[in-house]
Amino acid sequence: MSTALTTPNDAPAVADRADASPAVRIAGVHKSFGRPGTAVPVLDDITLDVAPGEFLCLLGASGCGKSTLLNLVAGLDQPTAGSIEVPGGRPALMFQEHALFPWLTAGKNIELALRLNGVPRAERKPEAERLLELVRLGGSYGKRVHELSGGMRQRVAMARALAQGSSVLLMDEPFAALDAITRDVLHEEITRIWQERRLTVLFVTHNVREAVRLAQRVVLLSSRPGRVAREWQIDLPQPRRIESACVADLSVEITEHLRGEIRRHGQH
Repeated sequence: MSTALTTPNDAPAVADRADASPAVRIAGVHKSFGRPGTAVPVLDDITLDVAPGEFLCLLGASGCGKSTLLNLVAGLDQPTAGSIEVPGGRPALMFQEHALFPWLTAGKNIELALRLNGVPRAERKPEAERLLELVRLGGSYGKRVHELSGGMRQRVAMARALAQGSSVLLMDEPFAALDAITRDVLHEEITRIWQERRLTVLFVTHNVREAVRLAQRVVLLSSRPGRVAREWQIDLPQPRRIESACVADLSVEITEHLRGEIRRHGQH
């Protein structure tokens, strides 16, 4: 296990929470797809705790099981073996695609999540407007999806995820389809929201620099079947810049380990 330590982190501390119960506990999780006897293992013996308020990035090559693990934590599927606990209740989930309903306005998309979360009717519109302000889309309540840019749609999707009221936010490559500048801006936004709301974030990516820029901890999964191959504690001050030397240097180290996993997979 490798640890990257530099200057103290300005983000919510997790080091002093060793006594606290994990926000997410993954214990000995295996996942296979297919019928018995021909089942293909996707995840193998994943054990991982995510501390309250931690921003953790799951990193790995395509097909290593990152999204599968996130779906298991979200409760969208069940592990073949092992257990997953989210003591605070069902986590919120943000997908790679915005998945907004095109026949609803930005505000009504958020209100739908609020309604499903049991928020009374009279409170939904004010809360949707407040969440749009939080993601810097004030005044966009009445805009239709086709009137929004890609980055704006992802902001609405982020607001909708926050409307679910969970302290645990799962993000499955939410910025992968965006251009570099928009992605850079949204990196700043999710960092700000994470700090302001003291969320626990489990973020899936295959982009090493994105992981180093955002995370307090990066966990590298091996190629299929996915196992925890290595992890890094990222003690760099936030906010970070994706082009900064410290982010670049650590990205090079992690990329070498990622390439090693890909090479090993190619030999099978």
